[in-house]
Amino acid sequence: MCSEQHGDRRVLCPQCDMLVVLPVLDWDTKGVCPRCHTTLSACWREPNRRPALYALSALFMLLLANLFPFVNMSVAGLKSNIRLIEIPSVLVAENYASMATMFMIFVQLVPIFCMVSIVLLSLRVPLPGAIKRFMAKVMFQCKTWCMVEIFLAGVLVSFVKLMSYGDVGIGTSFIAYCIFCLLQVRAFQIVDRRVIWEDIAPAPRLTLSLVPGKTGIRQGVRSCGCCTAILPADLPDCPRCGTTGHVRRRNSLQWTLALLVTSVMLYIPANLMPIMVTEALGNKLNSTIMAGVIMMWGDGSYPVAAVIFIASIMVPTLKILAIAWLCWDAKYATRGDSERMHFIYEIVEFVGRWSMIDVFVIAVLSALVRMGQLMSIYPAIGALLFAMVVILTMIAAMVFDPRLIWDRERENNKEPH
Repeated sequence: MCSEQHGDRRVLCPQCDMLVVLPVLDWDTKGVCPRCHTTLSACWREPNRRPALYALSALFMLLLANLFPFVNMSVAGLKSNIRLIEIPSVLVAENYASMATMFMIFVQLVPIFCMVSIVLLSLRVPLPGAIKRFMAKVMFQCKTWCMVEIFLAGVLVSFVKLMSYGDVGIGTSFIAYCIFCLLQVRAFQIVDRRVIWEDIAPAPRLTLSLVPGKTGIRQGVRSCGCCTAILPADLPDCPRCGTTGHVRRRNSLQWTLALLVTSVMLYIPANLMPIMVTEALGNKLNSTIMAGVIMMWGDGSYPVAAVIFIASIMVPTLKILAIAWLCWDAKYATRGDSERMHFIYEIVEFVGRWSMIDVFVIAVLSALVRMGQLMSIYPAIGALLFAMVVILTMIAAMVFDPRLIWDRERENNKEPH
């Protein structure tokens, strides 16, 4: 058991604001909020060494994945292969530096930074306190933006598309990248925010008498959104991590709706304008998102067509509607099913990033299929607009404060464990 692993076992749920006293956890178990079922803490064996080993192994596999050919293609005797590190340069050469930047950030730089941070923080490498705080703050904020598994899914979808043009094969680094994807997911899974911050600095002492089972807003305290420390409600800056916060996110609904309206304005042209241009024997063919789905369906690739339709058409549309519903419910509903609305919020947060799969498919196709007049594929303006829709809806979900859903609920006086 890890009875003293986290010091003070009181924690304010970041999703519903209920004060919970964590029980003594057994190994490889987790403590969840009894009201919204959000994971508050976990008890892993060797909580410092295991995340570091997974992260270090992931970095080594990513290095191998960048050194050797990733995928290759052969059309009419002409061969083409691409390395991961070459994809951004090809996109820049086609005057799509914006898509190259997104690829570098989401698939390379952010995962590298997060894995390096896990290694240094978990192994307690002697670094200045300011650097440790910066790395921990950025790592947990950027966790959502690690899209290596989405890129890998996009590569698999692109294989199906390319099979109709020629022979497609995997390179030496493809297996290494698959292993990297699994290792970085596991590293994120077993790293515990409370353990990391307790190693950096102890939580500030709180002299207030708190009652478990009641929300923090009604007891004059708030949770630091960065390091989970319990702070007085009138204290704007966290003494441990330096993050400025409030009892509820300032203008949460206004910012969410502003981002949502902007997403809708971009989503319409993103579906009407071409996202990809295929040039074969001098003839150019513009493809929209829906046209790609219809083409894949007509070719008999029903599972791939369904994946693209769900990820690129259905998910963004339902996500926009769901976020709008959450804002309306948080603002105007006096009584409602908070558990159901919170479940919708969790779905929105989880599936929203998977809409980037179509953008990564285009990135792979553009980098690999470049055979002059015989066949070449280029990204189009629709791909950039669609990527902006995905990014803006992700930010909208992050800006929305889920605690607003629970503020109308009555509290109980039982101590939850």
